[in-house]
Amino acid sequence: MNCTSEQELVIALGSNLGSAGLGRRATLSAALSRLSALGLRPRRVSRFFATPCFPAGAGPDYVNACAVLTVAEGEGLVSGQLLERLHRVESDFDRLRETRWGSRTLDLDLIAVGDAILPDEATYRRWLNLPPEQQVKQAPQHLILPHPRLQDRGFVLVPLADVAPDWVHPVLNLSVRQMAAALPQEARDEIRPL
Repeated sequence: MNCTSEQELVIALGSNLGSAGLGRRATLSAALSRLSALGLRPRRVSRFFATPCFPAGAGPDYVNACAVLTVAEGEGLVSGQLLERLHRVESDFDRLRETRWGSRTLDLDLIAVGDAILPDEATYRRWLNLPPEQQVKQAPQHLILPHPRLQDRGFVLVPLADVAPDWVHPVLNLSVRQMAAALPQEARDEIRPL
């Protein structure tokens, strides 16, 4: 990802309920249009993938995708409005935040902004190394970048390989292609392009 007068950011999109009479795929497409209207312009969008619900058994299966978006440099992290814009779009599509990792009409996760590590590397590493049983119980109170579970989630890595295969994780020093290849084969096989 390159930084010029526009900042590139990566988001993961998902839906397992659809929204306002829209199916899951249509919800993701409509969300991308809404993001563009808010100044987060899609530069590259992955194929849509059918993915098993995470965690297993928590609801219907998902449709997932990833997108590389651009935002004018002054509108990015400095203004603090980036995450707010994503949450606003989720709300526009009836997203409720009742259960951690529960079913949702729309999920927009900020995966990375260039090679930024936020809020700092020590805090990032604490979240990166959080034991699985604590991941279910704890949610950060501030933005953590890159997403600390990115390397573990096929439903993010497989679509992300469509749009940013050579992006290198700034802490793990692995490319998206390498992280996706490190997933168990059965995890990759259950993610199917639509």
